[in-house]
Amino acid sequence: MSAGPLDGVRVVELGGIGPAPFACMMLADLGADVIRIDRPGAELHPVMHRNRRSIALDLKSPEGRAIAMRLVATSDVAVEGFRPGVAERLGLGPDDVSREAPHVVYGRMTGWGQDGPWAQLPGHDINYIALTGALHAIGPADGDPVVPLNLVGDFGGGGMLLAYGVLAAVVSARTTGRGQVVDAAMIDGSAALMAMLHGYLAEGRWVDERGVNHLDGGAPYYRTYACGDGRHVAVGCIEPQFYASLLEGLDLGDDPDFAAQDDRSRWPSMVNRLQAIFGSRPRDEWAEVFATSSACVTPVLSIGEAPLHPHHVERQTYTSLGGGHMARPVPRFAGTPAAEPRPAPVVGSDGLALLGELGLQAAEVRSHLEAGVVVLPPSATDEGGPR
Repeated sequence: MSAGPLDGVRVVELGGIGPAPFACMMLADLGADVIRIDRPGAELHPVMHRNRRSIALDLKSPEGRAIAMRLVATSDVAVEGFRPGVAERLGLGPDDVSREAPHVVYGRMTGWGQDGPWAQLPGHDINYIALTGALHAIGPADGDPVVPLNLVGDFGGGGMLLAYGVLAAVVSARTTGRGQVVDAAMIDGSAALMAMLHGYLAEGRWVDERGVNHLDGGAPYYRTYACGDGRHVAVGCIEPQFYASLLEGLDLGDDPDFAAQDDRSRWPSMVNRLQAIFGSRPRDEWAEVFATSSACVTPVLSIGEAPLHPHHVERQTYTSLGGGHMARPVPRFAGTPAAEPRPAPVVGSDGLALLGELGLQAAEVRSHLEAGVVVLPPSATDEGGPR
């Protein structure tokens, strides 16, 4: 369908929300032909469902399930993000797929995993990262845990983990001829993201408390500061030479309060001083002061501001699509660069083309449409398509 290192890989996505679509977005961004099986009337996200083809099927009907299975059998990967047991009840579970198409990699995305005492419980990102210690570690020492959006569980520990696992299994399948189940659970992924902190804790280099360590906002040289206009800068000068650049930019090079960077007894007073200093001028003035410095001081940009920053503009980090901004496909490949993203499809808009690829005859297609097994968007019939 498009350029990229995954050109020639086909993925069938059993329509869902959250991290599984994000994983499929990443695969589609890099050139995989991702076919999304949607329920009629579903709504698609303008960014996470980009670069797809869509067919709307009634999976509660035997005919709809049969079409879905035929699509899966033509693919390299099937992906689902339902609660454990739902895909099996639909007749599209991993055992069903393995019988029909043993070469297919079957990617599964859940919060709690496919087994364990909580496997059937509902949950969201915040619940999964709470159970792995990630949420406990984020926030100020004298305050509550801070919710890191839904980046850690849903996307970092979920969608990216699934995409990584699926691709590893595709490599194996192309060697062995057999697919396998990839069980990607957000609790597993968010636990893996804590690898560095577990190592530090084991070495005695981390205190299992919030906001008192060198990377959790406890250190005066690794945290955010409010500026005079209410906006913020981020300070991240961990290394001594970068810390020295911070002091130079703030005219604090000879100040005894800042002479010992890692004297934790001085951290509270250092924070208070830096709060007063950064609060004396607006954010963009500080951004200008440190624009070419090695002090690791950057403006904290809003979601709307970020695409307009000169660094992003020069690197073309973002693209405009559908009236807004979105990040371009990542990572970047020198030999097989990804194409520009295509907008999310209209639900069911590729149904006729996909049925044709499966070799269905016109009478069979018409029968499926009349029975509601396959549902086309209104535009497909309004413009003279099948009725």
